[in-house]
Amino acid sequence: AHTRRETYVGPWLPEPVVTDFGPAAPDTAERALLADSVSLAVLVVLESLSPLERAVFVLREAFGFPYGEIATALDRSEAAVRQLAGRARRHVDEGRPRYDVDPTERRDLTERFLAAASGGDLGELLALLAPDVRLVGDSGGKSKAPLRVIDTAAKVGRFLNAVAREADFLYEHRLVEVNGAPALVSFIDGHVDTVLQIEVRDGRVQTVHIIRNPDKFRGLKGI
Repeated sequence: AHTRRETYVGPWLPEPVVTDFGPAAPDTAERALLADSVSLAVLVVLESLSPLERAVFVLREAFGFPYGEIATALDRSEAAVRQLAGRARRHVDEGRPRYDVDPTERRDLTERFLAAASGGDLGELLALLAPDVRLVGDSGGKSKAPLRVIDTAAKVGRFLNAVAREADFLYEHRLVEVNGAPALVSFIDGHVDTVLQIEVRDGRVQTVHIIRNPDKFRGLKGI
């Protein structure tokens, strides 16, 4: 979803996209760069930029166009484009998580988190959650999901514990690399129903993203 409507129901998250390319996957350095550029956290920040800031940022940072060419394409002065680029970069840097997580550590924590949630172990689940954890659910009003952000470990833990008991009987689950990080993809009758992904800080779950808007699953076909 590259456009965000003012009438969107509930919280908004970017479309999940599979980034596990198997044998054709890029090398370690390229994977790290890809994971950062397509992570949900960075994509959320990009969506908060103005259309001009976003255009300049993508053309400059992703495609490496010279400022002069960007200025011509956007019918702006080069000085104005440089200002837009600087402003966009500051916003992205401020919004990007200020912590690096080893991919193996993140996958291990994801698996422990999912096991605790699906097993109904509220104590273990709470131990994995940061005290100020946030859960953001995106359904666009087209399926069941929280219409407001849930915060604090106690509230997030109770919510996940409740929904996981029901989901375990309904869904087929698969751990897939989505937007550069492991995510739980849940299926009903072979169709993607839910994508759940966590952000990690200091060995604990800092943010839980849950996407349930069926319009956003185009990037998950064929998994």
